[in-house]
Amino acid sequence: MPKKTGFLYNDIYLKHEMPDSHPECADRLRAILADLKVSKIWPSLIKVEPEKASYDDIRAVHADEYIEQVRRMKRGYLDPDTYMSEGTYEAALYAAGAIVTAIRKCKDGELERAFCAVRPPGHHAEEDRGMGFCIFNNVAVGARFAQKLGYRKVFIIDFDVHHGNGTQHMFYADDTVFYFSSHQYPHYPGTGGAMEVGIGKGMGFNYNIPLSSGSGDREMHDAYHVKLHEQVAKFSPDIILVSSGYDIHRMDPLAGLSVSNAGIKDIVDGILSAKRGIPVIFTLEGGYSLEAIAASVLITMEELLNYE
Repeated sequence: MPKKTGFLYNDIYLKHEMPDSHPECADRLRAILADLKVSKIWPSLIKVEPEKASYDDIRAVHADEYIEQVRRMKRGYLDPDTYMSEGTYEAALYAAGAIVTAIRKCKDGELERAFCAVRPPGHHAEEDRGMGFCIFNNVAVGARFAQKLGYRKVFIIDFDVHHGNGTQHMFYADDTVFYFSSHQYPHYPGTGGAMEVGIGKGMGFNYNIPLSSGSGDREMHDAYHVKLHEQVAKFSPDIILVSSGYDIHRMDPLAGLSVSNAGIKDIVDGILSAKRGIPVIFTLEGGYSLEAIAASVLITMEELLNYE
């Protein structure tokens, strides 16, 4: 029987406008929607309108001074890669708000799984600064909101080609949030070595799988059907949140991993089989080939809907 699977999207994400030729463009979401709307699964997805994250939701992981900086900035660069337009602040609040909405819907029993098709992405955003195309750390906001609703132990998975430095740093000393990442290494942003395992109470609750350029389906199968399952079994989470970066695809122009469409399916299946019976929520991070990101999200949605 198909799972109750939500798809969260709002046109406000298109208002986060980029300079010409910037890879993190609105066409990424348009491509995803175009493929989904002509697919066989579109009628079966539960379309959910995301709410806007509250100030308290954002400040659970970000400094007040940084939030105010983003609110006041109308147009310009937060760092050499991270651009803001007049519509960015609202788009960023709704991007973080999508995962908040999905978590609430799962808690209420309306959804079992969900995918948040959002931009700007989030996993590079640090407590006090944006970077790497990211404004607010969407998955980190979601983790703290989930705990507020009673999901005590949160497991974050990040399969973007770039390491989620912001997410790692926010929970590095925390034993209630487990961060698991596979990524190309060495590569932007320079973090994500295998020896980065957490500090203090968080020691052992941070797990990185650095992959050399050219790694693909075989390496990902080991990561998501062996190593991930081992860590999930040890941690026994109440909810799984996934930073979904499709720049791992072999067609992506910004990196050097070589994951196929079949490999994307295998990763998602590994995540869904790691612990059954708990909510699993994906939120979009990278992916800059329009063809590859559209195909990859469709594959992900098919698995979310139908994987038992």
